[in-house]
Amino acid sequence: MSDFFRAITNNLRAQWQTFARIGVVALAGSLFIAATITAIAPRVWGVLNAHTQVPPSLTNFSGLAQRSTVFDATGKQIGSYQLENSQVMSIDNVPQDVVSAILALEDNEFERHKGVNLRAFTRAILSNSRGGAKQGASTITMQVVKNEFLAGLERDGRYKVLQARYATMLEKEVPKKKILERYLNTIYLGNNTYGIQAAAEVYFGKDVRELTMLDGAFLAGLIQAPSNYDPIQHPDTSRARYLEVLDRLVDTGLLTEQERIEIGDKPPIPEVINKKAQRDVSRTYFTEEVKDYLLNNSDILGTTYAQRYNTLFRGGVKVFTTLDSAAQLAAEQAVRDQLPANKAGIAAAMVSLDVKTGAVRAMVGGPGFVAGQSEVNLALRRRQTGSSVKFFILAAALQAGVQPEDLIDGTLPCTLSNPGNLDEPFEITKGVSQPTASLRLMTWLSINCAYAKLSQIVGLERVVETMYRMASSQWLSKETFTIQPYASLATGANELSPMDMAAGAQTLANSGVHVEPYMIERIEDARGTVLYQYQSPTIEQTLPAEAANLAADVMRGVIQSGTARRTPLEDSRPAAGKTGTQDNNTNAWFVGFTPQYATAVWVGDPKGYTKMTKRNVPEFASVIGDRGGVQGAMFPAMIWKSYMDEVHRGLEVLDFAAPPAPTRAPLRLYLPGVECPAKIVSGTIPAPKPEGKVTTTTLAGETAVANTVVINVLSPGTTILPTDLNPYSPVPTIEQGLYFFECSKPLPNYVQTTIGTP
Repeated sequence: MSDFFRAITNNLRAQWQTFARIGVVALAGSLFIAATITAIAPRVWGVLNAHTQVPPSLTNFSGLAQRSTVFDATGKQIGSYQLENSQVMSIDNVPQDVVSAILALEDNEFERHKGVNLRAFTRAILSNSRGGAKQGASTITMQVVKNEFLAGLERDGRYKVLQARYATMLEKEVPKKKILERYLNTIYLGNNTYGIQAAAEVYFGKDVRELTMLDGAFLAGLIQAPSNYDPIQHPDTSRARYLEVLDRLVDTGLLTEQERIEIGDKPPIPEVINKKAQRDVSRTYFTEEVKDYLLNNSDILGTTYAQRYNTLFRGGVKVFTTLDSAAQLAAEQAVRDQLPANKAGIAAAMVSLDVKTGAVRAMVGGPGFVAGQSEVNLALRRRQTGSSVKFFILAAALQAGVQPEDLIDGTLPCTLSNPGNLDEPFEITKGVSQPTASLRLMTWLSINCAYAKLSQIVGLERVVETMYRMASSQWLSKETFTIQPYASLATGANELSPMDMAAGAQTLANSGVHVEPYMIERIEDARGTVLYQYQSPTIEQTLPAEAANLAADVMRGVIQSGTARRTPLEDSRPAAGKTGTQDNNTNAWFVGFTPQYATAVWVGDPKGYTKMTKRNVPEFASVIGDRGGVQGAMFPAMIWKSYMDEVHRGLEVLDFAAPPAPTRAPLRLYLPGVECPAKIVSGTIPAPKPEGKVTTTTLAGETAVANTVVINVLSPGTTILPTDLNPYSPVPTIEQGLYFFECSKPLPNYVQTTIGTP
């Protein structure tokens, strides 16, 4: 019995151990399942509720990014604005075998599925939910959904479910052909190309209509990893990928085995990108300024910056500008021909305006626009003007009633009051000295002492006001830039740009009618609807025609007989201008005009105030010669002449409007408080001794006689009050033949005074 019970006991123990093991396994399994459910429950819940992330609005596709284009005055494309190189095209323009090659590689079931490839989709969901390598498995429809509706969402299991949901919805509402067109217009293909049209141009120099199936196969191979398969940067990897694609085309029947053998193992791949002419899409100083205006200084493209930005870079607008491409090429060529290349970095800038309309016909902003290196537009950058600013003072004086034959003293040295600092008078000691002579001659010879006096005779504030009126533009106004009424105004203390100077010259060339410079004629949207049309402003007489025509007549002499006499235009074409050279030869200018074009040229160091001497710029030595450095009559005038000769070629030779005849005899201009007038009672005043570089003009009756001179000092007049901005307020004048002396200095010991001494 004991053996029997022992057997039963052992059997029961074995069964109990088995049950115990099963219970442990079951418990462990339960715990594992519970833990697993706890871990994945959030993911499952998120997947189940993914549809709540984005409201379904599938048919409202966002606008495709379209390149905006810029055209010159003749309709020639000169630039573009784009965030990416994307060009919208119709799928009807894509060869069918190209479409087939792309589908074979990217979505070979596109025509059969309902937006989702279920097998690939399930595989991706499981991998992504386990935290494994992210898998795509996206159909073409899903990729379109990703770009249109899911940007910015976290890429997790919820994302894939949402993408699949939207893909199926999209296929119910939008035809497959439209979806495929969308895909082909937006897919990234490397080298900043978006869409197959842009890629066709960049890689093959073709229109999409001209692509072959092999071209399409190459592009299809780029889609997976455009940077890695870049044929320029990674040619070996790119070719290996291309071979994989070709083998895939054999598998799908798009290529025969024989065709594949004929292609070989080293098929050609693009070796150069951007085969199309670069000038069509290059960035220039002009097109960049147009862009800046549309984004920051105009509401043509929208009331907010975001609207303007989106329209300009994505809206496919067409911007028709004033630029004359032939004139632009002539301007660039003139700079290259006349300004020697130099290690000092001396450069030139130019602006040329249509006199009658104010249209900007040419703009040279420097040696060439290079993003991140040379972006500063020197045509709009302000620099000290030297004597070129004198034409503004001339215009203000003539409007106030001064006549070109009126006399003024330009003898060096001269000391003037300084309204900005009465304790430190303004003194001129350098330049050309010219005894009393006509304002016309003083302009031709650019006499600093004469013009410094004239600016105060007219009134510094009034001269500044005239400058604003003559040169007003979107770049120059009292709100955008302050012109200071410096005592040194006539010698170029204020900084102005070539645009400012050309705008001022346009007023004189147009008989006193100022038309503000502009760059844009018309803007159309992608459908051809006109968004903006330039309207010519109402004609306003900024300066009296008589004053403007007189100024032009005086300035003709600068080219005929004055500082720019070596640069007359061809065919004896009437032209007027003014040179300018800043102290130490740091800035050089020429501003000149005809009845057709007003053009300003600046030459200098864009990065500083380098003295343009033979020592600093040895490449300029042959032109500088024995002079101290570069002057306005040198490179600026030479560039101006070269450009103006070319741009006027074939144009009618026009003359300026005739200046009015003098209405009175010439008078003596003088600066009260600085110059004191006196009548000679007896004796003869000796002629002044030359100082500095002198151009001699002797007044009638002036002889060198050492005797006692008796004078009657007259009561001085007054200059224009700073508050008086009336452009017609008369200036201090007096009859000719009087003796003038510096009020602040004692009279020569040979001079005696009678009554009337101040």
